[in-house]
Amino acid sequence: MKWSRALYAILIFVVLAFLYGVFVLRTEAIESKDLSEVAQLANEGRVESILVDQNELTVELKNGEKIASNKEPGIGVIETLGLMGVDQQQLLNIKVTIAPRSAWDGWLAILGTLLPLILIGGFFFFILRQAQGAGNQALSFGKSRARMFAGDKPTVTFDDVAGVDEAKQELAEIVEFLREPEKFISLGARIPKGVLMVGPPGCGKTLTAKAIAGEAGVPFFSISGSEFVEMFVGVGASRVRDLFDQAKRNSPC
Repeated sequence: MKWSRALYAILIFVVLAFLYGVFVLRTEAIESKDLSEVAQLANEGRVESILVDQNELTVELKNGEKIASNKEPGIGVIETLGLMGVDQQQLLNIKVTIAPRSAWDGWLAILGTLLPLILIGGFFFFILRQAQGAGNQALSFGKSRARMFAGDKPTVTFDDVAGVDEAKQELAEIVEFLREPEKFISLGARIPKGVLMVGPPGCGKTLTAKAIAGEAGVPFFSISGSEFVEMFVGVGASRVRDLFDQAKRNSPC
């Protein structure tokens, strides 16, 4: 999830940087004026040249200043200024240049149309993913947080447990139960449901239990008692039930 969030952030940054480069860096910050004001300046002989980019005009004055304006579509700028009362002699002194069409103009137009839809779709997709993640967390709220250690590669055996020789001798029978349950069942023996080990903290109860699983080659589940405690009623019991369900699916363990 962290990688996907980082990818979204990088994608948004790249798109914004691209838009900034296209629409901001390529466009000079010049003053915009109404076409009637441009006509007045042309009538006064102060206009040097006009650059026409479709319906957008970039007017350069004789003092070097540039202003921006717009004309009506479908009609030339000289004809428009003439209809607005600009003297024909002044119009002849104005240099008119038509901006060439760039190969990127069509793509930029398409991008300008699709980009808002892409951003909105990406936003809703991100929100949906977040909602699904929250839903999965809500559904797993009552699941057990036990950690399972596989028994095919034991990391702890009775050789790693010291100081509890009597307990190891008694638990050796449990190991035999776990290794060969059919032998005891055929004799009519009832395999114990489990073993309760009691003692102060740090005396080796968990290590001994892990050694039993290692000797028998069965999975071992490790979980702290505090992980069953929650502020919501029923969550702890649900985790206990889920832990026993996991143990049954991976029995013997």
